Amino acid sequence: MPGLVPPVVDERACLLAFLTQQRDGIRYAAHGLTDEQAMARPSVSELSLGGLIKHAALVEQAWIGFIHDGDSSIFMPDYDWTEGFRLVPGETLADVLRFSADVAGHTDQTVNGLEDLGAPLPPTTPGVPWIPAGLVWSPRWVLLHLIEETARHAGHADIVRESLDGATCWTLMAAAEGWPEQPWE
Repeated sequence: MPGLVPPVVDERACLLAFLTQQRDGIRYAAHGLTDEQAMARPSVSELSLGGLIKHAALVEQAWIGFIHDGDSSIFMPDYDWTEGFRLVPGETLADVLRFSADVAGHTDQTVNGLEDLGAPLPPTTPGVPWIPAGLVWSPRWVLLHLIEETARHAGHADIVRESLDGATCWTLMAAAEGWPEQPWE
């Protein structure tokens, strides 16, 4: 996707386009990296590019699962949560990029199948410490939250990548999308 989301008039298309743009930001930050570079943590943070891609996809998968099933227990995974922030043995950058693309496709299909973005979802249930029981969201709220969450991690990804080799978002976007050479490259 180019640097700006194209003009859209439909709310659903707009929300999905902005979510796609933020996903692309994280994905582009990993453009051209090896598995070892994607697993690197170049700062005091535990964040790596492979881990950010995986985490963003897992979060999106959980929220879309909540839209689909109404079960808030999906926010308490049955695996060590720290594994969602890193590549585990045997997992590659290509694996998490494919997983991210699969989750994105499922999100688009689910959202396009919804009749009403404002319809109330089932109230949350007890058991998730950071989500009080009884909250009622709409799919619209979930999509806006996913855009915000993904954008936050796209910013993290920019910093991690720049710390690895100095590459910045615009040059990476240009390389990933095959733009003609620019004077700032």
